[in-house]
Amino acid sequence: MSSVEGDVPTWRGRWTFIMAATGSAVGLGNIWKFPYIAGENGGGAFVLVYLACILLVGIPVMVAEVMLGRRGRHSPVNSMRAVITEVGARPYWQGLGWLGWLIAVLVLSFYSVIAGWALAYIPEMATGAFQGVNPQATKDIFDTMLQDRNRLILWHTVFMVMTVVVVTAGVTRGLGAAARVLMPALFVLLIILLIFSYWHGDFSRGLSFLFSFDVSKLTLRGVLEALGHAFFTLSLGVGAIMAYGAYMPADVSIGKTVLTVALLDTVVALMAGMAIFPIVFAHGGIDPGAGPALLFVTLPVAFGAMQAGILIGGLFFILVVIAAWSSAISLLEPGVAWLAENKGFNRFTATLLLATATWALGLGTVLSFNDWAGYKVAGMTFFDGIDFLTSRVLLPLSGLLIALFVGWVLTPTVSKDELNGEQSAAWPVWYWVLRYICPAAIGVVLVMGLYDSFA
Repeated sequence: MSSVEGDVPTWRGRWTFIMAATGSAVGLGNIWKFPYIAGENGGGAFVLVYLACILLVGIPVMVAEVMLGRRGRHSPVNSMRAVITEVGARPYWQGLGWLGWLIAVLVLSFYSVIAGWALAYIPEMATGAFQGVNPQATKDIFDTMLQDRNRLILWHTVFMVMTVVVVTAGVTRGLGAAARVLMPALFVLLIILLIFSYWHGDFSRGLSFLFSFDVSKLTLRGVLEALGHAFFTLSLGVGAIMAYGAYMPADVSIGKTVLTVALLDTVVALMAGMAIFPIVFAHGGIDPGAGPALLFVTLPVAFGAMQAGILIGGLFFILVVIAAWSSAISLLEPGVAWLAENKGFNRFTATLLLATATWALGLGTVLSFNDWAGYKVAGMTFFDGIDFLTSRVLLPLSGLLIALFVGWVLTPTVSKDELNGEQSAAWPVWYWVLRYICPAAIGVVLVMGLYDSFA
């Protein structure tokens, strides 16, 4: 069993939290987006800028969010209420907890649908559907799947049920156990794919694509992309990290733990790149900058042309599902915790209610690719609208509010107490960065994201 502080269960130890938080952070973006944007923006030059952004924005905000969760010891909404009461802050700051919950539900609604695509590809790989195919054939397979509304609903439902099973089981037997199993499994699969990529792919070209230090390719837009991805990749602003922080033992160092999570998240992204791109480059005619289509259209061509492609392709899509699953679990948890605390539901009922509502909202994303594809508002389908609202508006807004609240509203004595600031040389540096650097940087991401969308 986990230990309990008051009435709140806690993780069995520091590493359980690290695995859970890493699982929340590691998602589809680590598997395809980070390697792609790194390669297109100067390789090693972009990686260095990205690491600087992680240090200056991602880690400070993550420390602040974990700290709020541990201080409040409840769901994000109730943790914010407890902290606000403690320091005498304005009650409207409780909206920060509600905002995180809203974002989590919106993101999970379409995340589950896309993860369902990866689930659907596992049996496709196993049956050899991609053996010897060309890019047009894989595109036809993918487009046919998107047009099949019932098939998308089936896999969307399967993925949501997988998420419900874990969250229902609770902090120790569910979230903690999943973290201790899924994250090591993800690393093992990545290592297997990395070894295969080394022996059967164009490893030197993949290495050059990711790490060649070409400053000429690093534009201002690339720097802003690094800043935005550094913030989003750590799963900040959706309430998940605050909810997980509520289960962190009081004697665990938040700063050291967050540094470890950020390091593991970055390592996964780099390993994924080195597993994927040598395979891509070993098969001519495949675009390494294909973005989301890289997973479902171009990579299957490579898997279908190589020895042991059925096995390696199956393992790859299992890896994608694990990454998505661990993130989905963290997205469902904040709302479940609030329903259990405030409405008297047991954990099973709370999980089922919230998951059903999120699943129903996800049907809008399913239909965006078939029956509703022609219905657009401001040029966006239902899925485009939800994606835009969350990634371009609500996520940076939530992160900005966290930085402002902890940096300017929360009394310094609270963060010093939680972070052992009295005896830490790092606390003044973290506090200054959170107050001045983070709001400015996140504000730029928010403004530029909106500008790009409407320019």
